[in-house]
Amino acid sequence: MLVLVAPGQGAQTPGFLTPWLDLPGAADRVAAWSDAIGLDLAHYGTQADADAIRDTAVAQPLLVAAGLLSATALGDFVPGAVAGHSVGEITAAAFAGVLDDTAALRLVRRRGLAMAEAAALTPTGMSALLGGDPTTSVPHLEKLGLTPANVNGAGQIVAAGTLEQLAALEADKPEGVRRVVALKVAGAFHTHHMAPAVDALAEAAEALTPAQPRVTYVSNRDGQTVETGGEVLQRLVGQVANPVRWDLCMETFEKLGATALIEVCPGGTLTGLAKRALPGVTTLALKTPDDLDAARALIAEHSAR
Repeated sequence: MLVLVAPGQGAQTPGFLTPWLDLPGAADRVAAWSDAIGLDLAHYGTQADADAIRDTAVAQPLLVAAGLLSATALGDFVPGAVAGHSVGEITAAAFAGVLDDTAALRLVRRRGLAMAEAAALTPTGMSALLGGDPTTSVPHLEKLGLTPANVNGAGQIVAAGTLEQLAALEADKPEGVRRVVALKVAGAFHTHHMAPAVDALAEAAEALTPAQPRVTYVSNRDGQTVETGGEVLQRLVGQVANPVRWDLCMETFEKLGATALIEVCPGGTLTGLAKRALPGVTTLALKTPDDLDAARALIAEHSAR
């Protein structure tokens, strides 16, 4: 059984979209999406520097566009399950047929703008903890006023809060944590700091008519499978201000009998976590179109349909 997953913010790097635009029809699709959301995705994915694509309002639609473009290049297949980390949940909703591609891009454009506005209210950020035990790290974070915004499994936790709180974490690491690494994001996502964005996203969601998921959709709120398009959309809205439980998603993949996992462009983060948490599962990250042949071979071996 093959799982298709989409990464979240921070996975983007300058120029990562460039080779994908050489695929047949890709440039035209990206141009149409750019017109639909009022953002030049091709420019940001090929020419913009790291600071420009760190902007939440840019990074989020860029990541969803890249995920959709690379998934389409895999050909016509139905994965056993889909999931996304943070903003990747919108990409996954499109994989599942809950939203069409243009609706997904319009929703993520509003999400990015709303979260950027919320992030501008207070200087905040996110940092990954390398090493340590969650049972020790989580209480320590809460003592410092930080939120364990991403519980990623394989021992990895991402803390979020004000810059002062994150500086205090650097100076006072939890027992067993080797390093605290600041992430390339512009705010404390999946915390109460994002509450203003929830209302804006809820308003945008009211204009959408979600379809029923055509494949198993795994939510990163709690790792549960979601049966209806309405609930998928509801969770996409609320998840902006709630922690990501990717550890529980991976537990669900295992329960579903996953044998392979493909991470769409810009892949690498989620396959890295899966290699540690799901050692019996074959993983592949789509970084460039050079990875497509290997991914198609994996699909042929592990996809039931």
